[in-house]
This record gives sequence, structure tokens and C-alpha cells, in this order.
Amino acid sequence: MGRVSRRAFAVAALSAFTMMPPASAASGRGGGAPATEMRGVWLATVANRDWPSKPGLSAAQQRSELLTHLDTAVRNRLNTVFFQVRPTADALWPSPYEPWSQYLTGTQGKDPGWDPLGTAVEEAHARGLKLHAWFNPYRVAAHADPGRLVASHPARENPDWVVTYGGKLFYNPGMPEVRAFVEDAMLDAVARYPVDGVHFDDYFYPYPVAGQSFDDDDAYDEHGGGFPDRAAWRRDNIDRLVRETADRVKELRPGTAFGISPFGVWRNASTDPAGSDTRAGVETYDDLYADTRTWVREGWIDYIVPQLYWNIGFAAADYAKLVPWWAEVARGSSTQLYLGEALYKAGDPAQPAAWQQPAELSRHLTLAAEHAPVRGHVYFAARDVAADRIGAMARVVADHYGLPADPPR
Repeated sequence: MGRVSRRAFAVAALSAFTMMPPASAASGRGGGAPATEMRGVWLATVANRDWPSKPGLSAAQQRSELLTHLDTAVRNRLNTVFFQVRPTADALWPSPYEPWSQYLTGTQGKDPGWDPLGTAVEEAHARGLKLHAWFNPYRVAAHADPGRLVASHPARENPDWVVTYGGKLFYNPGMPEVRAFVEDAMLDAVARYPVDGVHFDDYFYPYPVAGQSFDDDDAYDEHGGGFPDRAAWRRDNIDRLVRETADRVKELRPGTAFGISPFGVWRNASTDPAGSDTRAGVETYDDLYADTRTWVREGWIDYIVPQLYWNIGFAAADYAKLVPWWAEVARGSSTQLYLGEALYKAGDPAQPAAWQQPAELSRHLTLAAEHAPVRGHVYFAARDVAADRIGAMARVVADHYGLPADPPR
């Protein structure tokens, strides 16, 4: 999620072939007290997906649009905003490590004249919302020309850190100095602001591009000794990023949650008997080198939000099959399970017939409520909550969010 949406990769990949009471208790049906559950929304800034509506708006206009998104979340009885503050190795706060994001002013490195992250934290808390700072660790640019980056960009000052792949620029996860830098850059925001969470999305190693290889030969030659193959080494690189970030978040700001929103399929059962009954074209374990199942079972992260962006009955990845699979992965672990919901598909004529039904998302919540480890849902994304093209979000609120709820601790 230049990509218009981080979800486009997931769609393309598939089209090519104890616990608190269940979430339904939070609806207020029957007059019961609301349960504790996650009701979140992603607020994406990459390519101006959700906010700002376009680059170059005045500080006052940007601030007004941001507050409108927060107010919309409150109106829909949501309780958490996942605010993308480092979309492409840049920053939506005055970072000493990386330049101001181009999505604010249209010019990378140009001061927008205000502090979006600081404002978002303050204004979210004033409205009773939690604010999770959402970072993308390794994406540098949605183009392949380092010369288009601001001259002081770390990727230009350290060209050996960068891999060109699929027409885009990425930091190389196989270099320990890169991992240390991206951790420092992200955690600067945690040190500065009382964020309620630190959030990664689904990008670790990039999604595969047919006919291309990610050129990390030198890093593998230097650091890959002792691993049975390159894939195991790559997974270890991502595991290290996850564990180190978790440890550093707890050191810097105890009580701040650390969570990840991966692509919704760990492995297909045809690849691994422990996998899900799916036929996805992408498997995070094998293609993104993200062993999401281990992160949950080992308790390395506080929460996980698998992107279950498919309708009930979808042949390649059925929502009704993935929910119980993830519930079993999370059962008995210390990791909270929330489900990522594709609100952006509701009413999109390019999507299957199920997504033309306003009740499809409400059915997701009803189904998920049958699985105790599921502690809530997060919606992609803020622009779609505001537009609510066919009333799918309004239906969710009416059916399930009759009373307010606090997010899980």
C-alpha cells in the first residue's frame, strides 16, 4: 500500500488463481454491558490514499481534514486509529533521521509548518481514541530513481543499503546496519510521543514480482553463514526486526502495544499441513519471509491483525475458513487477535457479488464472534469509513456497535 493501496498486491496475488466475551456481546443487543474489543481504522498516507486528500494543502487544511477523520471514527463508535506516519522512509513528525514526507507538501523534506503526529496523538486522546503509529520498515520509494529522493536522504547517503526491485526502492533487510537504522528512525517517534501502539503492515521483504529476484547476494554472502538456505536467513532477518522492535518499544514506553498486520495467509495447507485451507498466490512464510504464525505463538508481538480481505465463500481464501485457522493460532498465546476487514471493497463494482451486499461485513463480525480468541476488527481504510459507499459500515455499527467499547489492554 507508487501503489495506490497496499492491498492491491494481495488482490492481485489471489486473483491469479480466558478470553473476553465474544465481539457480539459488545453490540448492546440484549442490553448487556459492552465488552472490551478492538474497533480500529487504518488512516493511510501513502500516495495520499486517505489523508491529506492531496499534497500541498495548507497546514490548517491538513489539520482540519485530520480532525474530520478522527471525528468520523468517533461517530462510528470506533476506538483506535492506526495512523501511517512513515509510509516511504520519511516522516510525519520532525524526525532527525528522515525527511518530511512528500505526501504533506508535495516536496520531500519540506517542513509542512506543523506536527501531524503530535497533533494526531493529542486530538485522538482528547476524543477518547487510541492512536497507534503505523510504520513501514523497509520501503524507500514507489519509484526506482534514487535521484528523486531529497539529497540528504539516508538512502542516497548510503546507496549500498538500497535494493531496486519491481520498479521500487527498498532498504535491504539483510544488513544489520539497515535494521538498526530503521529501528532508530521509527522509535524516535515512540520516544517523542505518548503513542498507544507501534504498528507494522504487511511489507517486509517485498511482494514477489514475476521474473525478478531481490538482489541481496552480497549481504547473504556476508551474513548468511550457518543458515540452511537463503529463505531461512531472510526469515531470521525479519524475526530479528520484530523481536528487537518489541524489546525496544517496551524499554522506551512501557505499556505501549506492538502489533503487525500481515497478509492473511501464512501458508496454504497444500504447502504445509499446519497451514490454512486456502489456495492463495502469496504465502507470507515463503514469499515475504514473515513467519507470522511463530510471532503469535511465541508471544513476540502484542497483537496481530491478519488482512482477511476476502468474502465469505471466496474460493481461494474463504473468510469463513481463515477466521477459525487464525483463532487456533492465537488460542492460548499472549498475542491478541484482531481481524483486518476490507471495507474498501464494499460497493466496488470490480469486486465479487458478495461485496455488493451491505451486510457482507456485518456477517464477518457475526461469524468472528463465534471464535473467542478474536478480540475485534480493523477497517481499511479511513476514506472508506467516511464515504461508506453502500452503507456497509453503517450496517456494522447498527448490528454490532450499539454501545461504545474500549480496546483490549
